[in-house]
Parts: sequence; C-alpha cells; structure tokens
Amino acid sequence: MGDPFGAIGQWLLDLLTGWGLAPALAAVLLKFLGAAVLGTAVLVLTFFLIWVERKVLARLQDRLGPNRVGPWGIFQTLADALKLVVKEIITPRGVDVVVFYLAPLMAVMSVVSLWAVVPLAPRLIGSDINVGVLYIVGMGAVGTLAIMLAGWSSNNKYALLGAFRSVAQLVSYEVPMVLSLILPTMLAGSMGMVEIVEQQRAVWFVALAPLAALIFFVSSIAEAGKAPFDLLEAESEIVAGYNIEYSGLVFGMFYVAEFLHGFTISALTAVLFLGGWLGPWADQFPLLGFVYFAVKTAVVYFCVIWIRGSLPRFRIDQVNSINWKLITPVALATLAVAAITDKLVPLLGWGRLPLHLAANGLIVVVTLFALRAYARSARRKLDARLDALHRRAQPASSTSGAH
Repeated sequence: MGDPFGAIGQWLLDLLTGWGLAPALAAVLLKFLGAAVLGTAVLVLTFFLIWVERKVLARLQDRLGPNRVGPWGIFQTLADALKLVVKEIITPRGVDVVVFYLAPLMAVMSVVSLWAVVPLAPRLIGSDINVGVLYIVGMGAVGTLAIMLAGWSSNNKYALLGAFRSVAQLVSYEVPMVLSLILPTMLAGSMGMVEIVEQQRAVWFVALAPLAALIFFVSSIAEAGKAPFDLLEAESEIVAGYNIEYSGLVFGMFYVAEFLHGFTISALTAVLFLGGWLGPWADQFPLLGFVYFAVKTAVVYFCVIWIRGSLPRFRIDQVNSINWKLITPVALATLAVAAITDKLVPLLGWGRLPLHLAANGLIVVVTLFALRAYARSARRKLDARLDALHRRAQPASSTSGAH
C-alpha cells in the first residue's frame, strides 16, 4: 500500500525479464507501455468530460442536457463520436495535404503530451524532468502552431483569417501565463513539477501568490480558447475559424483537443498552486493522494465550466485590450513584487505568508486605483466628444429655425 504503482511496475519488469528479455529492453518497453496507458486514459477521459460539461452547463442554464442515449444520457458522447467516425472525411481542392492532416494530430498531441509531467500521485508521474515548467510552455506552443498550420493549409481565406485571429490571441495570452508560471518556480526554487508540489507542504502557493494563480487561470483559459475567450472556433458566426474546412474525424480531433485542454489547465492549476496530490495521509496511501489530486482538478474544472456558462464572448479587440492593458502589467508587477518580498522575508524575520499576502493586497489596491483613474479619463474624453458634437449641432438647428 505504500507504493502500489511502483509494485505494479516491478511486477511487470519481473514478468518481462522472466520471458527472457534483457533488463534494459524490458525497462524501455515499460516506458512505452506507461506512455500508451497514460495517453489512452487521458483520451478516454475526454468522453466523460464532454458529458460532464454538457450536464453542468444544462443545470446552469436550467436545461436537461443529454438524457436519452443511455442512463442520464451518459452514452451521448459515444454516439456523437460514432457519428464523427462514420462521416466522410472531405479533402478540399488545393490544400496542402500533409500539413492539412498533420495539424489536428499536433493539436491533440500538444494537449496529451502535457500530462507527461503532471504528478498524479506520490511516485506516479510520466517523466519527472527538472524543467517541467519549461516543458509545459514549449508543448503549449505546439498547439498554437497546429492552429496556424490548419488555417494556412486549408486554401481558404476565411480559415486563414481565423487562424491569424486565433494566433494573435494565443500568443498574447502566453505572455502573462509564462510570467505567472515563474512565481511557483521561484517560490519552490525548482522547475520540476514534483518539487513544486513537495514545496507546498507548509502552505499552498495560491495563498502566497493568489494574483499569480488567478492570472495563470485566466490566461490559460484564453490560451485554451475556452469561453469567454472562445474566438478560435467562432462557432456562432456564419463562417467558423481555422477549422472550417475540416470534417469527420479530423474535425473531431480539434474538438477533443479543446475539451481536454480545459481539463488539463485545471490539473496544472491544481499542481502549481493547490498542492497537487498533497493532503492528509497521502504519503502513506498514494491512492488517496490521487483522489486529492482528482478532487482539486475537478473543482477547478467546474470553475472553467461555470465561467463558460455565465459570461458572453468578448470581441477580439476587448480580448487583446484586457491582456495588454491589464493582465500583462499586473503579471509583471506581481512577479517583481513577489521577488522582492521573498528576499525581504529572511531580512525582516517576518512570516512568509503574511508578507506575500500584504504584497498581493498592495498590488490589488494600486490596480483598482489605476482602473478608476483610467475609467474617469475615458469618461471625460467621451463627455468632451459628446459636448463637441452637441455644440456643432446647435448652430445648424438654430439656423434652420430662423429660416
């Protein structure tokens, strides 16, 4: 019970070596087997996530949701998947065929690959590399490249314009996301995901850096293209975005990547800021640690669905303005203040938690004052413009009255 996952791995290794395989070859085969199991589990989980999201959105909007195919409509997602599988895959004329079909594969791969560095439980992780945070940033960029390739290879100007709009959003929101990722790295003193979880035994990083956790959560939603930042697909418009020319199963792969990405950012938020698998008796019972991790991820994922069902979609100019005028400056300020505060903790001899909370509170107060000043300035400009229009219209009305 102290290490069930390690015991299973050792049993499989003994089984393979007992069949006459060399220990080195058996270890390599186990690595491939572990990757296949993790990737398959994540992809199968997507079917359940789609059903959960539909049900939760239905409850938020006073609807029933899926309720016909299977008990509680639980097999509705399987029916939809079967429909996509049997649909014809149409290759439009003039597309770059290799790139056209490589893009959906890259979209799914970029999301599934993120789970390789997510610690699911004590001593249960795909690959404990010491640059796990950097790996997350790099694999996230592959998804952006997949969207650009899909729009460029489709031989459709609407798809290309949709890809440009999507990449503008994704690249913009990667800036505050990376800045917020530096905070747990700095607080833990490591870029390894396991070490970041271990360093949260005393206090979760969401308490030390609540602003960074909020910025990471919001920018990750935008980077994943979830509502209210879902300008990537533009499903309510006459012509959709980068994936307009895709059909059948290849379109379904973009669909899978979108839903899985929402759950993946929830898992990353739980690991980076909510202590991951940490909890009472998690070290003694790793399966209990996995339950803690799943519960924390589910709570964050519910917030993702809640936001999707509550807020309307932003315009593209609003999306970029919010990022460059608010989120990115606050992220820079949070990073600078947190670095200074962490150095002051040993010098002042104060507690780490109250000092960091005070620093975050100071940033919130300054941000609110700056927003108030900006709103007043914008209101004055609008009033001045209206006054000018009113003065310009008055002589014309008085002249017409004299005539």
